[in-house]
Amino acid sequence: MKVLNLQCAHQHPFEGWFGSEDDYTSQLERGMVTCPLCGDARIEKKLSAPRLNLRGARARDGGAAPADGTALAVVSNQAPAHPELAALQARVLRALREVVAQSEDVGERFADEARAMHHGEVAHRHIRGQASPQEALELLEEGIDVLPLAMLPAIKETLQ
Repeated sequence: MKVLNLQCAHQHPFEGWFGSEDDYTSQLERGMVTCPLCGDARIEKKLSAPRLNLRGARARDGGAAPADGTALAVVSNQAPAHPELAALQARVLRALREVVAQSEDVGERFADEARAMHHGEVAHRHIRGQASPQEALELLEEGIDVLPLAMLPAIKETLQ
């Protein structure tokens, strides 16, 4: 298993797990490796400092590498280049996932549903959906509070 430190063209760092270097290259060429935050497929492999897991070898023979030619596990041990950015991204994703979990997706009916709730025609509830910039502006001018949010790919699904 290869664990790679990756980054999209928008500087979002993330980790990818692949069966081999060939698996990574093949998936990258087919557009299957995308940023979990923004969906960008322009991915670059970042440098990583591998850590050799020698604990088993030390216990077996006092710390020397195995003489029988067996491979040792290699695990990435590099901290993100910008830990503050990674922490901020994690908080934003948690907050947006909370919004998604606690609201009803009304799709393209968003503006109509928001107006109906505002005028007391339907019960108030938490909704989300799509509205054009013009529709959002009209809702705001009518005194209906709306908050535009980017629906990033990572919000709707659990990352593996």
